[in-house]
Amino acid sequence: MMQAVILAGGLGTRLRPLTLDVPKPMVPVRGRPYLEYQIRYLKSFELTDIVLCIGYLGDKVVEYFGDGSRCGVNISYSHEQQPMGTGGALHNARDLLDGQFFLIYGDSFLPIDYAALEASYRALRKLVLLVAYGNQNDTSVPNNISVESSGLVTKYMKGSRDPDLRFVEAGVSVVGKKVLDLMPPRQTVSLEEEIFPVLIGMKECGAYITRDRFYDIGTPTGLEVFAEYAGINLPLPDSGEFSDMHAENMITGKTHPNTPNPKGIFEP
Repeated sequence: MMQAVILAGGLGTRLRPLTLDVPKPMVPVRGRPYLEYQIRYLKSFELTDIVLCIGYLGDKVVEYFGDGSRCGVNISYSHEQQPMGTGGALHNARDLLDGQFFLIYGDSFLPIDYAALEASYRALRKLVLLVAYGNQNDTSVPNNISVESSGLVTKYMKGSRDPDLRFVEAGVSVVGKKVLDLMPPRQTVSLEEEIFPVLIGMKECGAYITRDRFYDIGTPTGLEVFAEYAGINLPLPDSGEFSDMHAENMITGKTHPNTPNPKGIFEP
């Protein structure tokens, strides 16, 4: 399986005061950091080579996960000294990246089949494959992607009411490292606003349509929705309790029974 790269350096301003001294990917969900759910889900697909692009309060991420062995993975870190945007953070990690990799937003959980996604990327033979969701179940995130019948993305526009935008980016993509050649080094770059439109113009951006909804933890409401989902679907091993977070009591969610996980994906 491919390498997985997680953008985990955001400031988390919409979650304040929860993120005043806790980085957004480490906000507690049912007693564990959100990022642990994401990493263990990747591990269930044998994605064990993980690069974390960290920034704001990144030392707390390193302190908790270390080299990743407690989760059965190998973690490398790219440290962002100041916010550089999604593209700048990715370019900053250039020396750690393989030729192709999964790119995952550190504040979005998508329960997708990564093996099927990789196979689609290799078959499409484009530089980027974006996972697109049709918003069948409202995610509170507006649609921002238009896809033609061939599977190519034709528009990527945030904040637009264009009726052609029938899908929303789901927080996961597959990226060829050559995309970094489109970015200036050591500068702030937005993948969404600067790089994806260029790739669309080059006809190098495809879409992988999924019916699996994603969970955005970037707002208090989104965090609560994910906590409810995780309580039913993502039981974690009874070890490594994550309790050193003053804001943990701000997380709410209904109490669910200890539901067995049919895939066994979160067992030690």
